[in-house]
Amino acid sequence: MKNPLSAFAITKRWPARHPKRLQLYSLPTPNGVKVSIALEELGLPYEAHRVDFAKNDQLTPEFLSLNPNNKIPALIDPDGPGGQPLALWESGAILMYLAAKTERLLPADTAARWQATQWLMFQMGGVGPMFGQLGFFHKFAGKDYEDKRPRDRYVAESRRLLGVLNTQLKGRDWLLGAEYSIADIAVFPWVRNLVGFYDAGALVGYSDFAEVQRVLEAFVARPAVQRGLLVPAAPN
Repeated sequence: MKNPLSAFAITKRWPARHPKRLQLYSLPTPNGVKVSIALEELGLPYEAHRVDFAKNDQLTPEFLSLNPNNKIPALIDPDGPGGQPLALWESGAILMYLAAKTERLLPADTAARWQATQWLMFQMGGVGPMFGQLGFFHKFAGKDYEDKRPRDRYVAESRRLLGVLNTQLKGRDWLLGAEYSIADIAVFPWVRNLVGFYDAGALVGYSDFAEVQRVLEAFVARPAVQRGLLVPAAPN
């Protein structure tokens, strides 16, 4: 049988040992682990390939052939719609595809499904970009800028977004209520990164957001989340 991935140039650089499985090209960043967590929650067979930014893997012709935006994660489903391979990039689009493929992690009710989608868009348009900019100005090269107004702008906006989340989560297990969804999978890796890797909890007053803290703890306690946070594994 012909390898369903043979037409994809990226598989020349990252050969598939299991070509019938979903192929994930990623790193364990907040955007990357959204997809690995979803794959673990859904129990879908997949093969993870590490795209090493230190080696500029994301700028190679092979990676760009799959994602012209040179960002992770990216995915190939060898058994996509109509049984044909499907290549996707952008973490939100991948989450929506996996939920549609399995009919899980999104509510069956149409109104609730759109509510989940709006919180997914909230993460993609707000939480991710704002928390990421705060990380740059607080932890990385931007921390050395004498002018603190850019940092303070992102502190204020990150705090506002945490407040929106905190209000939504009052009296709810998850963003939509009792039902865990791709909205939670999108949001909480970024919250974890803000207070963990970026070490910005004190800066944004994270202790003021008890509901966010509660749900983040529940999120990271899930076995599938714990597994997904380590994908792709670091090289030995």
